[in-house]
Amino acid sequence: MHCPFCAAVDTRVIDSRLSPEGDKVRRRRECPSCGTRFTTHEVAELVVPQIVKRDNRREAFNEDKLRAGMLRALEKRPVSAEQVEQAIQRIKNRIRASGDRELPSRRLGEWVMGELRDLDQVAYVRFASVYRSFQDVNAFREEIEKLQNAPSGGQD
Repeated sequence: MHCPFCAAVDTRVIDSRLSPEGDKVRRRRECPSCGTRFTTHEVAELVVPQIVKRDNRREAFNEDKLRAGMLRALEKRPVSAEQVEQAIQRIKNRIRASGDRELPSRRLGEWVMGELRDLDQVAYVRFASVYRSFQDVNAFREEIEKLQNAPSGGQD
């Protein structure tokens, strides 16, 4: 790595530490030319697939959009921020593990509904009502009946 102070071609690592989350490496470096020390952070570069919308538009996966949709469904429900973040992390892991360059938004929506179903059934029905475009009370009733008859803890 080039020195950011004197632009020397090479620097040496004098200390490496893993971040508390385990997803970054902090490296303390020193430039042999000017003697300056500085810190770098190394993070894995992961390819996240494009999301293919229902109308065949493609857009980059947006974690903030995912979080906002889940939080909207979970509004005023007894679910901790930590539980929400863990659910988002599980969804992101599934996205990366899919290995696909493109992911249908329908599959992503099903994964979100699976996580919401496990977190809070009211939030699940709220999300499903928008996601599946419920047109009347009967659609709500059918979804609630499916929820009541399904074994608990399962994911799609």
